[in-house]
Amino acid sequence: MTTASRFPDPYPSNGGANLADILERVLDKGVVIAGDIRINLLDIELLTVKLRLIVASVDKAREMGIDWWETDPALSSKARRSELARENAELRERLSQLEPDGQREPDAQLEPGRARKEAP
Repeated sequence: MTTASRFPDPYPSNGGANLADILERVLDKGVVIAGDIRINLLDIELLTVKLRLIVASVDKAREMGIDWWETDPALSSKARRSELARENAELRERLSQLEPDGQREPDAQLEPGRARKEAP
């Protein structure tokens, strides 16, 4: 009479936390890891590296007041548009300071991508 051998389960099924549960808890609560590395030579500081890492969900980060991704033009199209609008307004202001009122062509007459015609 032989008995079937069975390998033990690599992941216990006794109600232990799986990776999804752990990740959900970490994102819900947030984790902060902070550290400093300093390199000194004869009491002269040569290098300082400050490390700060926050792992949290977007909602938790907003709750903590962290929302840098919303204002970074490289990450947000809304921020990119507002950055372009701000730059456009700044350039228009500089242009109005350089040109007398009567010499400026209306913007509607300018074709996109074409330079303004110089006066003879």
